[in-house]
Amino acid sequence: MTADREIVISRVIDAPQELVFEAFTEVRHLSRWWGPEGFTTTTQSFEFRVGGEWDFVMHGPDGTDYPEWITWTEIGAPARIAFLHGESRDDPNAFESVLTFEPDGAATRIQMRTVFLTKELRDQAVEKYHAIEGGHQTLSNLAAYVTEISEKGVEG
Repeated sequence: MTADREIVISRVIDAPQELVFEAFTEVRHLSRWWGPEGFTTTTQSFEFRVGGEWDFVMHGPDGTDYPEWITWTEIGAPARIAFLHGESRDDPNAFESVLTFEPDGAATRIQMRTVFLTKELRDQAVEKYHAIEGGHQTLSNLAAYVTEISEKGVEG
């Protein structure tokens, strides 16, 4: 049972499934919306494939830099992505996230399910890093971004 070690956040985004999925798979999109409100992202390297890595730095609104690392463990376009996420490749506390993208009429329901190694790590993410609020803000940024590019009718 993982319920006490996980965070699940979902949102309906007013854009087609393929576009919402693409926003997660191309660095030109990710750098425009990734992270909570007020954060920006600088990518060091990016390779979207199973076993590929995204090495990046998130810059907080207060000027703090947060090194981040993701490796993709599963890619099922356009419905599912799974990845490990930590501060670095050898982070012993890296957590697993599974994203699902389901059509909901003309919109897309995205669910982000994150599982931590322990309840304590989950609680620390919630209390110290405001992971639930940050997750909602991140999906809100994604929604605004894909709605904007969807309305333009132009990719990128």
